[in-house]
Amino acid sequence: MRWLRFALLVCFATVLQASFLSKYSVSPNLMIILLVFFAIFYNTNEAIITSFAIGFAADLIGRTMGSQMIAFGLCGTALAYLNRVIAIRKMPYQAAAIFVISIMAGIIENILNNLKGQAPGTQFYSSLFWTSLYSGIAGPFVFLAFAWWMRIRMQRFRRY
Repeated sequence: MRWLRFALLVCFATVLQASFLSKYSVSPNLMIILLVFFAIFYNTNEAIITSFAIGFAADLIGRTMGSQMIAFGLCGTALAYLNRVIAIRKMPYQAAAIFVISIMAGIIENILNNLKGQAPGTQFYSSLFWTSLYSGIAGPFVFLAFAWWMRIRMQRFRRY
């Protein structure tokens, strides 16, 4: 694992998510895409560490502190262990994984925020669905840029 490259990538994604993508009501969640990328392409221990680190970065730009770190950590850990059993290497499977993990992390975050006494927004579930859908569509294509930055060889167009 190249930890300096990971830290720079997370910082860049956090700034991009907080500044550019927050202008739109519904946009892809780069933090979820990062979470799924590291859970798929790295070993289980590194995936769990990166899941909590990405959750911490998402908390820095989120509404409350701690809820996204716990949600991302749980979902990233579950996906890392699932990836040991089922290989998620094709783009449609990656898109489905991003969609499901985004929904799960959003629901866990909402439950944790409700325990803190914060009510969700008026259109929370609609926004969660569309954000998850946009993240699932854009995610596998963003994986190519992440893989290039992290120096991972992805064989997308290999003949069998």
